[in-house]
Amino acid sequence: MRRADRLFQIVGLLSHHKITTARDLAEALEVSERTIYRDIQDLSLSGVPIEAETGTGYRLMKGFQLPPLMFTEEELAALMLGARMVQAWTDKGLAQAAHQAIRKIENSVPDRLKPELERQELLVPDFNINSKTKTHLALLRNATTQQQKVTFNYAREDGQHSRRTVHPLGLFYWGRSWTLVAWCELRDQFRHFRLDRMNGIEVLTVTFRILPGRSLGDYLDTVRCQED
Repeated sequence: MRRADRLFQIVGLLSHHKITTARDLAEALEVSERTIYRDIQDLSLSGVPIEAETGTGYRLMKGFQLPPLMFTEEELAALMLGARMVQAWTDKGLAQAAHQAIRKIENSVPDRLKPELERQELLVPDFNINSKTKTHLALLRNATTQQQKVTFNYAREDGQHSRRTVHPLGLFYWGRSWTLVAWCELRDQFRHFRLDRMNGIEVLTVTFRILPGRSLGDYLDTVRCQED
């Protein structure tokens, strides 16, 4: 990591106005505490208002704010990769939002970082998600946000078909397919459904309440217990 990037990250770590120790900063940035002491001193001499409390740690003086959208090369690479994933693997609405976010980043970063936006070493092919799945994703994403019940025809892997009414809780992408995690009224249990096996999806006007034991967090706790 370049020293200039490390100094900026130190300011970022201190920007929450919580006391942070030199040890915590050293561990976060993978450098020695001695390096942190030197960096803090240099930042203070350059005008960054860092308050030091003996035996406790450091924090930024209240009222000081970082300049917006200052990224390192690695951070830009991560942002661009994530945006390209969203464009390739999600629905039209999220893809458009990712495109707009990229445009905002392009208009905000300094000239020296603009070449990073055009680098193509990390590519995201979009041929593994078909248009039907993307349409389903948009419907189910909105239903999940609005807590609306959803009904659909579902084909299991063994060929058995059924009509399900569910309370959508979350959407998961596994690298090749999207699945919906939901509380299934037919089984009265958590179930997950592959989007490419759904047909006749209808988002109902009926809403649902997330009851104790039926939340996405409860589902994840169940999965963790099964793994243990």
